[in-house]
Amino acid sequence: MDLAVWLTYLGVITALILFPGPVALLCMSHGLRHGRRRALATVVGGALSSLALMALSSLGLGAILATSETAFVVLKAVGAAYLIYLGVQAWRAPAEPMAAPGTTEETSTDLRATRRLFAKGFTVGISNPKDLLFFGALFPNFIDLSQPQWSQFVILALTWLMVDLATMTTYASLGSTVSRWFGTSRRVRIFNRATGGLFVAAGGALAASHR
Repeated sequence: MDLAVWLTYLGVITALILFPGPVALLCMSHGLRHGRRRALATVVGGALSSLALMALSSLGLGAILATSETAFVVLKAVGAAYLIYLGVQAWRAPAEPMAAPGTTEETSTDLRATRRLFAKGFTVGISNPKDLLFFGALFPNFIDLSQPQWSQFVILALTWLMVDLATMTTYASLGSTVSRWFGTSRRVRIFNRATGGLFVAAGGALAASHR
């Protein structure tokens, strides 16, 4: 792959990934609630969902989704419903003061909880059908059809993965860092409702969106 093309792609995806979306919000929320180390499961789940969407797009499913109004509407409804469900959960979460930084992530050995965080990260990441369309539209702009396409796709996918992991880890770390500010029930309640409202808003925006 031409270096100039790769650098352009790197700049484009860095700007896109830095802009906070539902996965970034989830990573920050989990970092605050569960600590940075545990929230890495959410980060990995979200990153793997991107890889899955890239693979589906490369198989042509993005193009199929673009031409099938029914499939797009169904997947969009599922994704929107899940985001709203997360919002309701966050809104109703107990207003318990956060543990001191590092306490939960260093002493807890509950692998089941870690798997739940991974599953949430993956589900939020893969539940937006517009992302599948996005990858289907993004990659062709940076692939030289006169050169082997598979190797170029791998380069693009791995570059996205590295930037995504670094950015979402930063969001999770930020959440863990500010957890010390949520030592009272009142502040936790405000955080729960703000987070819940943002997830519901994201779900509503997805439901109202068009291709």
